[in-house]
Amino acid sequence: MDIIKIIGVGLISLIIIIIVKQYKPEFTLYISLLAGAIILLFVIDKIEGIINLLVSISNKTSINNEFLKLLIKITGIAFLTEFAVSISKDTGETAIANKIDMGGKVIIVSMSIPIISSLLETVVEILP
Repeated sequence: MDIIKIIGVGLISLIIIIIVKQYKPEFTLYISLLAGAIILLFVIDKIEGIINLLVSISNKTSINNEFLKLLIKITGIAFLTEFAVSISKDTGETAIANKIDMGGKVIIVSMSIPIISSLLETVVEILP
């Protein structure tokens, strides 16, 4: 029941942030970052299992391993971008959050070009 641990860390962090915000609001960011790191530690083994499963499927099929690595990197960038955007919004910096979000999207699209290109080449080969 890892979700219980994750929810517990989240709720405890929220309560601590509410209390600390009254006295030292500058520390709330650190508490939020610490909570995010703890939650990441709880799910890191699940992420490792997912990656191992994808690698296993990739080895059994004709999927290019470079595409798999690229997809894992893109997913990691999406998670990190969302985390940074959430932290920025929590601190009230929505303008910075929007810039981070846009930057993450641009990087993801630029990294996706080899996959899109390969997909289009495959479609062109199939079509008469």
